Amino acid sequence: MHPKLLSIQDFTYGLPDERIAKFPLAERDESKLLVYKSGRMEQDVYANIDRYLPEGSHLVFNDTKVVEARLIFQKTSGAQIEVFCLEPDDRYADITTAMLQQGEVFYKCLVGGASKWKHGMKLEKRTEIDGIKVVLQAEIAARLSDCFIIKLTWLPAAMSFAELLHRLGVIPLPPYLHRTAEEDDKTRYQTIYAKHDGSVAAPTAGLHFTESVFKKLDAAHISRAFVTLHVGAGTFKPVKAEVMDEHEMHAEFIDVSITTVRQLIDQLSGNIIVVGTTSLRTIESLYWMGVAILKDNNLKLDALTVNQWDPYDAQTNYTAGEALQALLSWMQKNHMERLVTKTQILIAPGYQLKIAKGIITNFHQPNSTLLLLVAAIIGEDWKRVYQHALENDFRFLSYGDGCLLWETRP
Repeated sequence: MHPKLLSIQDFTYGLPDERIAKFPLAERDESKLLVYKSGRMEQDVYANIDRYLPEGSHLVFNDTKVVEARLIFQKTSGAQIEVFCLEPDDRYADITTAMLQQGEVFYKCLVGGASKWKHGMKLEKRTEIDGIKVVLQAEIAARLSDCFIIKLTWLPAAMSFAELLHRLGVIPLPPYLHRTAEEDDKTRYQTIYAKHDGSVAAPTAGLHFTESVFKKLDAAHISRAFVTLHVGAGTFKPVKAEVMDEHEMHAEFIDVSITTVRQLIDQLSGNIIVVGTTSLRTIESLYWMGVAILKDNNLKLDALTVNQWDPYDAQTNYTAGEALQALLSWMQKNHMERLVTKTQILIAPGYQLKIAKGIITNFHQPNSTLLLLVAAIIGEDWKRVYQHALENDFRFLSYGDGCLLWETRP
């Protein structure tokens, strides 16, 4: 069956509210770990994950950093208006460029309380940071079908947009936590290796990793590489369409170094395991980009994207090695040390992994594209895995426990 015909109602389960982890555990690596391989399940904690990864495996992490994307403005009347910064306006090449803007930026945003924001009105937020007065103003530059383009200006103008958000914004916790962000969330809703500002949600599979776990992985000769996918608000978007053909997957920025592409090529004969759905979507997108280059070696960067249905509509028998080597050669020819572009890839039942052999991930929401991804990897056994987790007191969603799932081929 083509994934366009899949009904999201076939990918649901009962998730009691008390099973959603509202807060993180005191120790990251004490989260429970469910290991699934060839139909069998084992249970442990993340501190011991090295025991379940073959020596010489290669882990791929997403090193994006969550930005304090929620800006709260208060009108003189006392009414609050929330500006949720989603992604840069199209005038910027990528998120990093927008984050480095000084004094002014145009950003696509959701607005809470938009009806209270009259046309032409400027919102203002004033504060003092380290003895320096900071003034932030916001005005509506355009109204789009699903969001607003907001013009943000600030003083001192030498401050970057990323720094401004760090100082004035609030961490955007997932809406299903039904609570406001606390001081502890500033560190706990980030991975310990978070590096590049840009996400509005954490790549939560990585929240369980600690320096202690990394030392164990090093001792087991398990190498690691990093990619960047800036997680958009679409990650929380439930699938409301009856069939997937009517659901539009959100596009997200990815940033992958030429060094990482070389590492993936070198590791193809072994076990490449991704940490998180975002890491999986990134490296699998690299395969399809390589396929596009094999079909047209003169492809330009702005055409090197992966659309939602490309993997299912493309007729190809290229190996992962052929595709990644083509991508590497193309980057070299174009003198590119990094590949920065967008992907809209949807991984759903019917998709076979091209590069990864397994995934480390959290337990996801019912009726979500993330659950479709899990079902693509282990088939109908996703129901057994999730039922086992529910029956054995696993904690669900962003601050919850997780699993190591090895791909099951039909």
